[in-house]
Amino acid sequence: MLESVVIVGAGQAAAQLIASLAQDGFTGSVTLVGEEPYLPYQRPPLSKKFLAGELALDRLYVKPAAFYEKAGSRLLLGQRAQRIDRAGRAVLLADGARLPYSTLVVATGSRPRELALPGAGLAGVFYLRSIADVDAIRARLAPPKSLVVIGGGYIGLELAAVAAKLGLGVTVLEQAPRLMARGVGPVVSRFYARLHGEEGVVVRTGVAVRGFEGDGAIERVVCDDARYDADIVVIGAGAVPNVELAGEAGLVVEDGIVVDAQCRTDDASIYAIGDCTSQHHELVGRRLRLESVHNALEQARIAAAAICGRKPPAVQVPWFWTDQYDVKMQMAGLSAGHDHAVVRGNAEGGRSFAVFYLREGTLIAVDAVNRAPEFMMSKQLIAERAKIDPARLGDEGVAMKDMRN
Repeated sequence: MLESVVIVGAGQAAAQLIASLAQDGFTGSVTLVGEEPYLPYQRPPLSKKFLAGELALDRLYVKPAAFYEKAGSRLLLGQRAQRIDRAGRAVLLADGARLPYSTLVVATGSRPRELALPGAGLAGVFYLRSIADVDAIRARLAPPKSLVVIGGGYIGLELAAVAAKLGLGVTVLEQAPRLMARGVGPVVSRFYARLHGEEGVVVRTGVAVRGFEGDGAIERVVCDDARYDADIVVIGAGAVPNVELAGEAGLVVEDGIVVDAQCRTDDASIYAIGDCTSQHHELVGRRLRLESVHNALEQARIAAAAICGRKPPAVQVPWFWTDQYDVKMQMAGLSAGHDHAVVRGNAEGGRSFAVFYLREGTLIAVDAVNRAPEFMMSKQLIAERAKIDPARLGDEGVAMKDMRN
């Protein structure tokens, strides 16, 4: 029987999987099922250039339609996968169609974590995850309106930066004691609080939102300490992996679909890739779920190699980035569990510095703010598990290319 791969989900991981299968010589059929009516597209620009109107829709797509035609893949867009029939090796769609597979790849991604608070259903309260979300939000982003962002993570702060540059009054409310607390250290959190303050954004940390008020549409955000006027609210309270389809099929799910080093689930004919997965990572010595483009693309390449019976690509150091105002921060590695942090440059007054994170003398991560050389060299050093003298890391007189010496 001709091999047939069915991919459920139409994000960057799915697009990369199709490309990698073609590159690895897969000769069977490939069918992609996506709920949105769009070709697979990039999500990071949604809260940045696409929201700001600086990126056209066609430039958001990972690949043009001609690519999928040339690859011989079939795209079923605007379709929802309703159930996985593992015994019959088929995916059942909401319209009643049945897609047989020899290999299934679940790439369902994640969705915004919703807040079950009074008034959350008022007009003008949004989440940001899709093109449709951006279209709805962008229509309201006009001065002198006021925007309140719930959540001081990457997406919330990127949105705040775009809105501030457009001239809106922007307030960011974060429940944690500091911004981006899950992803960066205190030095970087303080820098972003200062950065947004310098750009006119009001930042409040340690604030619990209790609800929303308005006569049919949002007017105020209610917190323990105060009420904040708002013409528009965007909630960025983290993401939830879309694991329901896998869980209902009986696959192992623990904060994501559990996969092995080859991105295979506990069912040998089913793989999972991208934000919906939970996988063991050597850098931290435990299983975790990574929400990043790099991880999604890498897992797609690994899964394609396994499906085609090829040697898997070398595992790379995970990396991330965020653009806010004139600042690009590039992060490599995973800083969880570090026992020492070294700052290189002026983090308190400037807009260019790097923070290196070490564990038992070994470099495990870096946050590089407008510092491309520190980012690029650190990726190599982290991969090598290099032990670097902290004094050298902090000395700007020592070039990054000389850190091994």
